[in-house]
Amino acid sequence: MSSHKILNIHPPIPELKNRLSQELRISAILSQVLINRGIRTSREAESFLNVRLSDLGDPFMFADMHKAVDLIRKASRDKERIMVCGDYDVDGITALALLLGTLSKIGAEAVHYVPHRIKDGYGLNRKVVEIAKEKNIKLVITVDCGTSSFEVIEELRKNNIEVIVTDHHEPSVPVKPAASAFINSKLNGSCDKYSVLAGVGVAYKLCQALTGKKLIEDLDLVALGTIADVVPLTGENRIIAKEGLNQLAKGSRMGIKALAEVARIKQEEINSTYVSFILGPRINASGRVATAQASLDLLMSRDKAEACTLARSIDGYNRQRQKIESKILQEAQDLIEKEVNFKEHKIICVAKDGWHQGVLGIVASKLADRFYRPAIVISVNEGLCKGSGRSIKNFHLFGALTECKGLLQSFGGHSHAVGLSVAKDNIAPFKDQINRVAKERLSLEDLLPSFDIDIELGLLDAGAALADELKELAPFGTGNPEPLFFSRNLKLKGEPQVLGRDTLKFWITDTAATRQAIAFGMGSLKNSLMNAQSLDLVYTLGTDDWDQDSVILRAKDIFLR
Repeated sequence: MSSHKILNIHPPIPELKNRLSQELRISAILSQVLINRGIRTSREAESFLNVRLSDLGDPFMFADMHKAVDLIRKASRDKERIMVCGDYDVDGITALALLLGTLSKIGAEAVHYVPHRIKDGYGLNRKVVEIAKEKNIKLVITVDCGTSSFEVIEELRKNNIEVIVTDHHEPSVPVKPAASAFINSKLNGSCDKYSVLAGVGVAYKLCQALTGKKLIEDLDLVALGTIADVVPLTGENRIIAKEGLNQLAKGSRMGIKALAEVARIKQEEINSTYVSFILGPRINASGRVATAQASLDLLMSRDKAEACTLARSIDGYNRQRQKIESKILQEAQDLIEKEVNFKEHKIICVAKDGWHQGVLGIVASKLADRFYRPAIVISVNEGLCKGSGRSIKNFHLFGALTECKGLLQSFGGHSHAVGLSVAKDNIAPFKDQINRVAKERLSLEDLLPSFDIDIELGLLDAGAALADELKELAPFGTGNPEPLFFSRNLKLKGEPQVLGRDTLKFWITDTAATRQAIAFGMGSLKNSLMNAQSLDLVYTLGTDDWDQDSVILRAKDIFLR
């Protein structure tokens, strides 16, 4: 219950809503939801609702794509060994598995390199040069990294090794043209429609260009990395996510099937939520607490027994990660109580000796969610200190870091997720500087959590027919959130039940209709709810897990009156 949250209710556009409803033969409510997502024509709505693989864009819209394809085909034709360098998160590992599989299909000989998160850090490093020379590599291809690895790329080129960079990260400084081919969705020379691709999405466009095919059977990997990397599920990403989830549901990839079984989820029911909160964290876990090689082996496994063994191991890494994360989160919150003055500090920045670098991003994300302000978490040691940051809706954290770059050894990432390296002596000045930047850019209103409400509904409209119709909008995620509704002046009907994990289940009415609602993590509100005169509800609409014909309102917040 958060009486301070701001409700942003989208203003209705009756004329456009009615026209879309009539032309598409959909409800006025669904029409308004589409309008809220920037859709203005029947053609745009049709394309959004009826995703087609034929709408995937031409990979050669990337400026250097022809050059990259020529380099790979030459290496394959000349029997030259290729090395693919990836990252240790889900996006990087799925991109690595995808490209290695594609190179194998076209007959190219390829080896790979995955950095260790703590020993090597993000991106290309000197080891890549040494391995490439040792193995007589003639072509290095990066996936989900390489944009800011200028020195390593220059060293590779000095050794007559061609370098193709495929990436989606923002460059920390203007890009130097050292690479033989540069394919980055964030840089000039790439099509605007590709600007939100994940790293695996960029790698997928390269694989499309190499094979001349849509590689439908590999879209499960592309969807995994795309959804887990929290990029907008619009445009090209929506096609990838929707078709990729269909491939995931088929269960044809041995490793993912084994991981779903270990996680106790039915593969045919996998959706974007399962990827974000169940499969993705497990695939990430091996790279956080050990090495990401286990996750790569899992995704590429063709042996059932091997896949099951790897899946169990990765599930164990995930449990280990959860314990480490829980401890650091508590310590970070203790530091916030002592060090952070919320009247003065618009960005949370905490640092402590010995924090495990593998979970800093998760901790930063949870702190940003809890306190609703950008959060940066730094692990301190005598050498170079590593940190991760996560932001809120109205603050470009990567942009803020560029204004503090004089205090940082290195940094990279996206608008809302960053990594950085900083000398121990520069941590305090960095905290001051980034808070000065935030003070200029963040208003008090920006620091209040808000709900973007699609429509205010009466409970009569919030029925099973609408819940079924809204399924056409899936998959949900960044850029395409699950529709959020608001109903006011409701009355409690009967006594609420408190179920497992502090879940509250209750019935409400507005006299025109009565609906069942469920509120996860709100069991403590039972007595307050029973004593309230009325309530307003923010919710999403779905069906009961146990009775698919019964509609249920999934509460996101309850305002008691």
